[in-house]
Amino acid sequence: MRIIFHHRIRSRDGQYVHLREMLEAFSAIGNEVTLVGPRIKDDTAFGHGGSAISWVRSHLPKWFGEIVELCYGVWAAVRLLMFVKSYRPDFVYERFNLFAPAGVLVCRLLRVPIVMEINAPLYEERLANGGLALKKLARWSQSLSWRWATLCCPVSQVLANSVMATGVPAERVLVRHNGIDPERYHPGIDRESAKNALGLSGKCVLGFIGFLREWHRVDRVIEVFATTDLPPEAHLLIAGDGPALPDLRNLCRELQVEDRVTFLGLVHWRDVPEVLAAFDIALQPAVTAYASPLKLIEYLACGLPVVAPAQENIQELIEHGRNGWVLEDSSVNGLGLALRRLCSDSELRARLGNAAALTIQERELTWTANARAVVAKISADAGAQ
Repeated sequence: MRIIFHHRIRSRDGQYVHLREMLEAFSAIGNEVTLVGPRIKDDTAFGHGGSAISWVRSHLPKWFGEIVELCYGVWAAVRLLMFVKSYRPDFVYERFNLFAPAGVLVCRLLRVPIVMEINAPLYEERLANGGLALKKLARWSQSLSWRWATLCCPVSQVLANSVMATGVPAERVLVRHNGIDPERYHPGIDRESAKNALGLSGKCVLGFIGFLREWHRVDRVIEVFATTDLPPEAHLLIAGDGPALPDLRNLCRELQVEDRVTFLGLVHWRDVPEVLAAFDIALQPAVTAYASPLKLIEYLACGLPVVAPAQENIQELIEHGRNGWVLEDSSVNGLGLALRRLCSDSELRARLGNAAALTIQERELTWTANARAVVAKISADAGAQ
């Protein structure tokens, strides 16, 4: 099939990793893919980029930034229109963004199928976390993008329920959790070598990786080290950067646990598997109610026992006591009890980790499987017409 991959990503971050992996997956299964969207400079460092939009959102009124987003959408629509007319794709694959109905408008005009990858209900997310000025317009753009898409691909069933609540019929919704590349993420990387490389030989490593925001509640894990009797070999490894990092460093100093916590800082996506190999226990202390965290899939693929909250989206993939440890109590006390149990029981960690790795195959949590599912659904719908 001929596919246009339409996006609005400007930075080399988690979104960029997702884009790159799906682009390669579509190509790997024999499709011809053309990327249409902002150019990400080759010399942009991982974790950076998109500074102009970030500056607008940070320094100018919300309504002005939202108008800028809409204006970009007009330019994007014209550009996509030209590409679709000249390239004549079998379908357009788009990563959903707020104030960005260009894809569905162009595809509806030219009667080309469009697949909408949905990672979050951005209207609700931005309203809750940063605020919105043009609320009605934002809600309309989200609803339009979902309802006019030929196929919606939310990353969790929880998110799928939100999509269907806007009027999208179930037959036009295909749930596909985030995935991994099994050639890079697997349990075969030597754990002791990975620990040695980080100076953590002999430690029971509790690890978190990702962009550090306050709502990730990594602070609770630090508090566990100060208030709970964890084994002396227990050590916290935090890999990532973000706005919560300075506060986490300060908390370590205040609680006098600096010698039991290592901050790695930003880790390039190519180096993530080697860092995960040093983990004995993988941490997802908190998560939004609808997400399919990329780190969670990576943890599973690397055969790590995962500790995560008892939420519907988490329990779509994690079964307590089988392939992970689900927290009914996510407080410092509840988290401390779970971590003390796992730190002291290597057999339990091994059993959970083995089942975690099998989950990838059982649930087809790979980028290639996601690409195959999308192509198969679009092909089937086209054949039924």
